[in-house]
Amino acid sequence: MLHLIDEYASPLMPKFVYFAEYDSMPGKVALPDLIQRRESGQLTRGERALLSLLDRAGVSPEDFKDSDQHERLLRELENSGNVISDEVFEYWSQNTELEVQLKVLPPETGAQPPFHEEPILQVRVFNRRHRASVPFDDRSRGFVWFFSFLAYFNELEAAGTTDLILLLDEPGLSLHGRAQEDPLPLIDERLAPKHQVLYTTHSPFMVDPDHLQRARTVIDMERGGAKVSSEIFKADEDTAFPLLASMGVEMTQTLFVGEHTLLLEGPSDLIYLDVLTDVAETNRSIGLDPRWVKTPIGGSGKLSTFVTLLGANKLNVAVLVDSSTKDVGAVQRLRDNDQLAKNGLVEISEFTSTADADIEDLFDRDFYLELVNRAYASELTKPITASELNAKDPRVVRQIEAVFKKRKITTRFNHYRPAAVLLREQAALAPRIDAATITRADQLFTRLNSLLPKR
Repeated sequence: MLHLIDEYASPLMPKFVYFAEYDSMPGKVALPDLIQRRESGQLTRGERALLSLLDRAGVSPEDFKDSDQHERLLRELENSGNVISDEVFEYWSQNTELEVQLKVLPPETGAQPPFHEEPILQVRVFNRRHRASVPFDDRSRGFVWFFSFLAYFNELEAAGTTDLILLLDEPGLSLHGRAQEDPLPLIDERLAPKHQVLYTTHSPFMVDPDHLQRARTVIDMERGGAKVSSEIFKADEDTAFPLLASMGVEMTQTLFVGEHTLLLEGPSDLIYLDVLTDVAETNRSIGLDPRWVKTPIGGSGKLSTFVTLLGANKLNVAVLVDSSTKDVGAVQRLRDNDQLAKNGLVEISEFTSTADADIEDLFDRDFYLELVNRAYASELTKPITASELNAKDPRVVRQIEAVFKKRKITTRFNHYRPAAVLLREQAALAPRIDAATITRADQLFTRLNSLLPKR
């Protein structure tokens, strides 16, 4: 029976190739030793990956031994480095300022075998931004893994090996979150069309939210050993966490932010912009462009953090702030560092002709006062009148807060409640918004829409 399996079944079986972090490519080799062990079939997987890269560049270890032909050797080194750089950095998106260089070095004084015999071939990574290079082995473990795996897969492709099942153990484990996404296009575009790929991961960034049907959970059962299942959300909490986290990241990127994100201090700002957009469009004017994804972030203190996070994702980010916001200085510094869209810091005072203003100051003061009286009808013994407000204070919200304090109203004034009244009673209240408010809103929308690319 075993003879039949070996003779007939084994040739039809696919080959399994397991690749882990310890299979990394060496950054420095002694060429005589490498050639000798290549001939005797004693190469490690990492060394075979290095030979594959050299072959991809159209050179062999022997080409670097002829040290008498200096110009030819220099040309071979430069051409090989360029080819390898193009190959690797097609998929490595984290730093586009890197390039691979090959150097032929003499042995160091007192070097131990096999590095006592020249020539020594060293792989270096040059950073164009800092105009300096470091040995390949001194780069991050994640970069070394990615580089080594791509090189090794090149060897499999060059050998014409088919019917492979590639087993990848925690690919990209040493990479930070964003960089962990780089192996996914490599798997989809280069590996999966020709081979079956299975990889294990605990990282949500290695789970493609567009293809959750590919995911399988692995649970160590008390009885029966490990169980692999496609019923991914029937798994225990710890096993399902990377999948849930992946979905959460995707939802955050699409539901709350978009390609063009307008950061607002709070939800009341969003309501006012939506209502004023409806009023503008009713009056045949232009409201806020729907391409803006309006994102309240829960207070001015969080503005600089959100700007930094979203700007790092190469989104078009603008910020609408009250002119009294204490965080304006920090946001301005972010703008100066190109974290915001050009002219992307928009202050309400630009449209109210006052040095200090909140979004509520876009409205006529008496109209906003009516919203407050409706919102706090149960807390106020009598409505607040315009005569109680300090007309010298440019901010109507601060005027209201002063009245609350003077009347000793225990309920703290909440910016959202008047906005909620306007939203609930929009049909009745919106037609009463005066022409001056509509003009200010039109100026605001024109300013914000100018930050978007032309359609």
